[in-house]
Amino acid sequence: MTAEETVLDYYEALRRGEPLYPYFAEDGDVVKFGIGERLTGYDAVAEGLREQSRTTDDWHVESRKLRVVGGDGFAAFSDDVRMAWTDTETEHEYEFDSRWSGTLERRDGEDDEWQFVGMHVSAPYPFES
Repeated sequence: MTAEETVLDYYEALRRGEPLYPYFAEDGDVVKFGIGERLTGYDAVAEGLREQSRTTDDWHVESRKLRVVGGDGFAAFSDDVRMAWTDTETEHEYEFDSRWSGTLERRDGEDDEWQFVGMHVSAPYPFES
């Protein structure tokens, strides 16, 4: 699987409600920024993603401008993503445009798979001029 295919597969896993933590490197230095969180270290990322899966449902993720660059075992990506989901505890539905970026590293192993070592998801602030 290429780095780009890994990003797209992550989106698909999110839509299907599958575990997301296996996409992240099991390192103490891995970091994931979400809309309202900063998770540092694999254990925190894994727990945060488990909690997200437990408390959300019905994910819609629409990639609009995926760009992946890299080489020599490292890749970076950026994307504009339309996303929506339901908070299962409040039944509140969220929907908005977001920006995703991050870094992947090819990990030695059976499949030399790509894993995230950093991810940042943010929502643009609507500035008025």
